[in-house]
Amino acid sequence: MVQATFLFLIAGLAEIGGGYLIWLWLREGKPFSWGIVGGIALILYGIIATFQSFPTFGRVYAAYGGVFIVLSVLWGWGIDKKAPDLYDWVGAGICIVGVSVMLFGPRGG
Repeated sequence: MVQATFLFLIAGLAEIGGGYLIWLWLREGKPFSWGIVGGIALILYGIIATFQSFPTFGRVYAAYGGVFIVLSVLWGWGIDKKAPDLYDWVGAGICIVGVSVMLFGPRGG
């Protein structure tokens, strides 16, 4: 569980950070090198996800989607200085509940 959480967090930072750097390059005129670093971070995100111990690609990536929603809300709050409102928090909580059901719900043998 600790390893899975750690991998979700570092993959999330790579995915959101990489996308953010590309956003800054293309939308806000930052140097091309920012886009390259963002692309490298996105490649690392794809690699990091393969270290998860969950058995199926689709389930892992669906779970990443939920985790990334929460991390994106936190990124917007910390980096973009846009405080989440009640609906952001409720939506993020629903996502985490959904991720927990997907990953840890009982399954038949």
